[in-house]
Amino acid sequence: VQLQASGGGLVQAGSLLRLSCEASGQMFSSYAAGWYRQAPGKEREFVAAINWSGNNIDYADSVRGRFTIFRDNAKKTVYLQLSDLKPEDTAVYYCAAAPSWGAITTVQAMAVNGYWGQGTLVTVSS
Repeated sequence: VQLQASGGGLVQAGSLLRLSCEASGQMFSSYAAGWYRQAPGKEREFVAAINWSGNNIDYADSVRGRFTIFRDNAKKTVYLQLSDLKPEDTAVYYCAAAPSWGAITTVQAMAVNGYWGQGTLVTVSS
């Protein structure tokens, strides 16, 4: 599975942004997908995940209620809608895919079975 993320940019606090991650490969529609982020000087952290069918979703507490993850398996694309952005949301956002739910929700599990996209930078100005 190869992943191509897009949609990052420079926005003001309170703005809305949508990130997209397009996948190649036949297996994507059966994979869990998600988003992580890494701020300067910090470790990569989990943001959101969605299972293959879209009926199981999880968010980090820091983004719950502001970010929305969804997917379109026909387009092999997973999205992350970011709203009410804050300066602390500034980071490189990475999309991720993994063959199971258990493999998508931690960096450690992703290191064993996961796939990463190249990242897209989101900068939120105050």
